[in-house]
Amino acid sequence: MAPSAASVRPVEVSGPPPPTPATEPPASTWVRESNLHWYHRWVIRVLQAGPIPRHVAFIMDGNRRYARKANIAKAEGHSAGFEKLSETLQWCLEVGITEVTVYAFSIENFKRTQEEVDTLMNLARDKFQRLLAERDKLHERGICIRIIGNWDLLEPDIRRSIAEAVLLTRHNRKAILNVAF
Repeated sequence: MAPSAASVRPVEVSGPPPPTPATEPPASTWVRESNLHWYHRWVIRVLQAGPIPRHVAFIMDGNRRYARKANIAKAEGHSAGFEKLSETLQWCLEVGITEVTVYAFSIENFKRTQEEVDTLMNLARDKFQRLLAERDKLHERGICIRIIGNWDLLEPDIRRSIAEAVLLTRHNRKAILNVAF
């Protein structure tokens, strides 16, 4: 079931990444340990003083622009975008946002060059395998993974990984991560 427009506030995530925590967790993790600076924790406390939305949505946009500005390959820009998403998801957990929707791949992305589509598919493949490897963290934090949209266009092995992640986390109830394709 798609979230109602009233409960979702789309946010475009683009541009250079904000400051990172003091110690970086292992690369490419979905579920990060809390390793925030004191001033990050302070900002979270200030945010929590006001109303916190239950559900936010992020459009993964700007990775190619970021790569161009940083003079790196597009693939590296997409990977950096995932790392920033991972950090953002941790912030959402810290603040108390219980549901996040990530618009990860749209039908429009298939109009890109075959090389870039393949790069994005390989990134999805790798990230869902990583997600499955982090099953203990997902259960510990009670994160339920849901997939929305049309994933019939994805390759069979990616669909299998996605289905496994959904089944694996279906009983978790503390937080929800919707990934839109």
